[in-house]
Amino acid sequence: MQGRMARPQDEMRAYYDQRAPEFDLWWETTGPYEGRQRPGWDGGLGQLQHQVASLPPGRVLDVGCGTGFVTRLLRGPLVVGVDPSPAMLARARARLPTVPYARAEGLALPFQTGAFDRVFTSHVYGHVLPGEREGFVVEAFRVARELVVVDAGPRGGTPREEWQVRPLHDGSRHRVYKRFFDAAALAAELGGGRVLHEGRWFVAVVGVRQSPVEIGCA
Repeated sequence: MQGRMARPQDEMRAYYDQRAPEFDLWWETTGPYEGRQRPGWDGGLGQLQHQVASLPPGRVLDVGCGTGFVTRLLRGPLVVGVDPSPAMLARARARLPTVPYARAEGLALPFQTGAFDRVFTSHVYGHVLPGEREGFVVEAFRVARELVVVDAGPRGGTPREEWQVRPLHDGSRHRVYKRFFDAAALAAELGGGRVLHEGRWFVAVVGVRQSPVEIGCA
């Protein structure tokens, strides 16, 4: 008797938990990424990091904080990280031990309405499946008035979505859903907003909740 097929969301969660020891290599262009042709990568990454570090300080929730590689750029007085992966959170705690963390997902954040000024999320929204995108945005705007999304630029192509097969160092292979964005279209998808960065490798947009969250309504 065959076992039940894993849901795509569960497969991707397992992939990122397993990828935690390798995750920073992508940012750092080391390990399997060393020597890859990445035209404009260093300049684009530097510009993105500057934009993130220049965000006004506030009560910030980093959804999908991963290893804390980008979390370290966010400014308080309060920065909180959440991620569904225990392995990612362990590395984030080692990198930024003073930051509070919680194991959680963007679709069900364990915080009160209006608990933060800003939800920040880097390279998470592009993995959210079509039927869950609206819920992700609604939940972000429940806990904060502002939502900043950093994700993948078109990388020399056109905005698109695809299923990728990704290998890890142990030889395992994993199916991952991935989108590549046009910044203006992403801002419109979030209900309108402002483009912070648009380049070959990265886009960053900020959206602002236009109406107050109603509590206790159907």
